[in-house]
Amino acid sequence: MDLILAQEAGGSGLLSLLPFLIILLLFVPLFLNGRKQRRQMAETQAMQQALEDGDVVVTTSGLRGTVTDASYEDTIDLEIADGVVTTWLRAAIREKVNPDAASEDESGSGDSTESAGDTDASQQKSENKPTIH
Repeated sequence: MDLILAQEAGGSGLLSLLPFLIILLLFVPLFLNGRKQRRQMAETQAMQQALEDGDVVVTTSGLRGTVTDASYEDTIDLEIADGVVTTWLRAAIREKVNPDAASEDESGSGDSTESAGDTDASQQKSENKPTIH
């Protein structure tokens, strides 16, 4: 009988800790996610402050332009077309585009078409026209 009472007492102690454990399990992911967001925000702000003339950037609205004047503290001038310069807040710059990577992507697609030269001409013609069965 004493054994049964001891087991019940130990079980109720564990049940009293259950709400605290659930709360802890809910707040740990929130805490880790907050740290990740702060780190990403700090990286973005560092990138925005390190922009220089000639950098190709993308704004938060998706506009791609070249930095023409980065001498101001809060704003930046972007050339979005030949002779068209607009002024943006630095905070509106989402990412810096690596022009070497963009040119590699364009040249990479050209290399794949050159390797397709091994196929016969009839197969290339059928790629351009839909086949009707």
